[in-house]
Amino acid sequence: MNTAYIVVTLATAAITAGIAVADLIPAGFVLANSAEVGVPRSWLPALGAVKLAGAAGLVVGLVGLPALGIAAASGLVLFFVGAVVTHLRAHVLYNIAFPGAYLCMSVGSLALLVLR
Repeated sequence: MNTAYIVVTLATAAITAGIAVADLIPAGFVLANSAEVGVPRSWLPALGAVKLAGAAGLVVGLVGLPALGIAAASGLVLFFVGAVVTHLRAHVLYNIAFPGAYLCMSVGSLALLVLR
């Protein structure tokens, strides 16, 4: 289980950090998607910062502060639940797999952090 815990948590941190950077740049696909679901462009830096903080918290949780890792994973779960709900409310379903995948990875990290 320790290997799964490390692999899933690091993968979650990496993909979350990657999409956070895309928010902070902002990448063209992020601008298009956020406009489509009704998220103002002005929110992107804050959303990217929250994702980056969550990714960093997961890594810190791995290296010695498990309570921070659990808090970060919990925050990411809530964040990505909000992203899925935002897609559902906007009826933008063709790409809902992306926030859904981030949500599943965050839930997996949270479960493994709590079980550890």
